[in-house]
Amino acid sequence: RLRATAEPMTTPTLTRWLLDHTRQNPSQEDLEALLSSIAMGCKTISGIVQRAGVDGLDGAADTINVQDEQQKQLDIIANEVLKDALRYTGKVGLAASEEEADPMLVEEAFGSKYVAVFDPLDGSSNVQAAVATGTIFGIFKQNVECLVDDDDENMDDDQTRCLLNALQPGRSLVAAGYCMYSSSTVLVFSLGDGVHGFTLDPRSQEFVLSHDDVRIPERGPYYSFNEGNAKEWDAHVRGYLDSLQGVKGSRYVGSMVADVHRTLLYGGIYGYPADTKNKNGKLRLLYEAAPMSFLVEQAGGRCSDGRR
Repeated sequence: RLRATAEPMTTPTLTRWLLDHTRQNPSQEDLEALLSSIAMGCKTISGIVQRAGVDGLDGAADTINVQDEQQKQLDIIANEVLKDALRYTGKVGLAASEEEADPMLVEEAFGSKYVAVFDPLDGSSNVQAAVATGTIFGIFKQNVECLVDDDDENMDDDQTRCLLNALQPGRSLVAAGYCMYSSSTVLVFSLGDGVHGFTLDPRSQEFVLSHDDVRIPERGPYYSFNEGNAKEWDAHVRGYLDSLQGVKGSRYVGSMVADVHRTLLYGGIYGYPADTKNKNGKLRLLYEAAPMSFLVEQAGGRCSDGRR
């Protein structure tokens, strides 16, 4: 169920929406300031992605990330953009990226309240084909203050506990969202009280409310699985997919942000099952699965790891 404002002149921008939300929820003022900075980072990444082919930034880099994957140039650039956006909010004390092995301590934010985790550019392998990509982020409360020296090899217990703030369970998320870079740039997020979507107006460069109080339809026409991996799946998963044949249509982009975005709006099922090569699944729990599950459940959907 989507409710879009009918008159463009009265449609609130993200800035106005956050101001109104802060008046009603004063305790979330810092969280909303953090979201504003993430939105600025998304605007920057959107512009870079749009010009990637022209600027020669759509190819691979000569580096391998912590996931043992070859990085794209845009992975590295988007990662730096998000780190800078989070660093200068003054609200994040610890940030963790899918592209880096260790969390980043934000020294400028001593006494801050939040931990941010993010996948800077999901679907970056699709950039050369101009297929949708996106940024995924999750926000946790910071449970302990962080004072970590540069000597990583000789950290005491308190310093170790500080870095472990980045390894919180998904149920501890206080906010999550994604930016999708496609035919339009869309920011979708939840602060724990529903899901809201904003589309970037290319003329004003403002995010404008386009999807208010997103609710997943109870019945959807599509399922979204990479069926090229079907031979490697568990027999129960294959049986379930067989039961959908002729009942639902198949739609699979190969960019999690795009596939989940479609599922949020149209309904249906998205999955990336474990297989013989990836026995625990391939989605990263901290950077992808947990934030997206938070959004889906806030929109009235359900999520499972296949067992729970």
